[in-house]
Amino acid sequence: MAEKPTSRITAVNGSNNHGNHLRPPSMKRHNTGDSDDTDFDDYFVGPRDLNHHSKWPIFLQLHGSVTPGMVLPLLFVGAWSTAITCISKFVWNLGIQSVLLTVLGFVVGLALSFRSSTAYERYNEGRKYWAQLAFVSQNLARLIWIHGEERHNDPNDPLLGKKDMLAKISCLNMIVAFANALKHKLRFEPFAHYDDLANSIGHLDTFAKRAGTPDEIKAPNAFKRAGKFLGIPMAESNPRKQLKRATKPVGNLPLEILNHLSAYMKSVYENETLKTPIYQTQSLTALTTFNDILTGTDRILQTPLPIAYSIAIGQITWVYILLLPFQLYKSLEWVTIPASIFAAYVILGIALIGREIENPFGDDVNDLPLDAFCVQIQADLDIIMATPPIEATSFLDSPDNKPLYPPSHMSSEGWLDRSVDDIRAALSYRATVNQRHNMDADELLRVKSQDGGPRKSSQSVRRVRRDVEQGGNANAGGGNAVSGQAAGAGAGGAGAGGQE
Repeated sequence: MAEKPTSRITAVNGSNNHGNHLRPPSMKRHNTGDSDDTDFDDYFVGPRDLNHHSKWPIFLQLHGSVTPGMVLPLLFVGAWSTAITCISKFVWNLGIQSVLLTVLGFVVGLALSFRSSTAYERYNEGRKYWAQLAFVSQNLARLIWIHGEERHNDPNDPLLGKKDMLAKISCLNMIVAFANALKHKLRFEPFAHYDDLANSIGHLDTFAKRAGTPDEIKAPNAFKRAGKFLGIPMAESNPRKQLKRATKPVGNLPLEILNHLSAYMKSVYENETLKTPIYQTQSLTALTTFNDILTGTDRILQTPLPIAYSIAIGQITWVYILLLPFQLYKSLEWVTIPASIFAAYVILGIALIGREIENPFGDDVNDLPLDAFCVQIQADLDIIMATPPIEATSFLDSPDNKPLYPPSHMSSEGWLDRSVDDIRAALSYRATVNQRHNMDADELLRVKSQDGGPRKSSQSVRRVRRDVEQGGNANAGGGNAVSGQAAGAGAGGAGAGGQE
């Protein structure tokens, strides 16, 4: 299957938040919606493609499921419950009272609920930060592009306008670079040589640039790849390996990009290409928000659930699972084996989901698709830069501008020949039309709910439309020119009222 372009870029020999190395940086395929478009290599690795659509029922889907990570634990539980059942059946009855099911079950439920709610809170908070990043990026880019002056007619320097324009483009590129640098920082990829950064910040003097390119890291062997698939902790590598192997200081690349953005804002304040005080305040507020996003996401990354909680929850969970066969044997006998496996599947599944989304910035299937977010920010800013700074007259005075549609198809230029009273009468008529349309829709729903049938419904529609026309003419009448020309003006585009 041919590779398709996508929004995912990863670091050279990068690693995810659990230390599992990924393939070199390349653009991951962008699925078009067919369920067969997902390669097996992508099935259990990397944030899932939000555009991917599967026709399988949700309970049969494996893409995004934690089931592969439970294969070995469930095999162990099956062997354990089989051994306990066989010993109890043929050697010595090991069955005990099921009172522990109630006592320990309550504790396990509380522990798993705490773990899951804490993990999802972190996941949701991370998503909010990235949504805020997209919001602020669009606002700052629009402010700079529209309100930043380009001095094309300067007599002393004919190139000054081009310089202003290229400076604005460079600034917007740095906004995108900030998002990409933040993504790499959250994945413990501290350098500046990645495909989505090298060309956009190569001209900036940063610690990450001076640190050079990291030493090549060997691709994961078969054991580590299998360990990633099966969730074996011993197969996981240190996610901070690149940080530890750096021979020079790597600095804080997103923060350094903010420094350069601040320097640009200072320059436009001083040369008065962005001289309105409110715009200056908004731009500084945007940079402050960028810094808040940087520290907030770093707080989520660097403050996991305390290890004491994780150890205690893991121990309580496994004690409960291992005691299940002893408590179920008296009631279920041979059914103890599948019952124990199913109970372990439920308990371990909830625990693994909490563990996977605890750090939402990694490369697990259920982690946030940071690559897609960055590509979307890039696309949004490209759209902003795709057209010259817009002048309001270019669309307000357009002959296609119909300010009083739907009652009138007349352009704004045509309405300049009318009086203010005519315009206000048309606005009043339009309000009446909108209210009548709402009444029309409500009555249609009521008639259909009462099984009135098509004939009754069509009669209702005709009656309401007749009321709209009569009410509109009466409302706009009152001595205005609009009332007498309502029907003809709407049809011919010369009046306020005729067409709805």
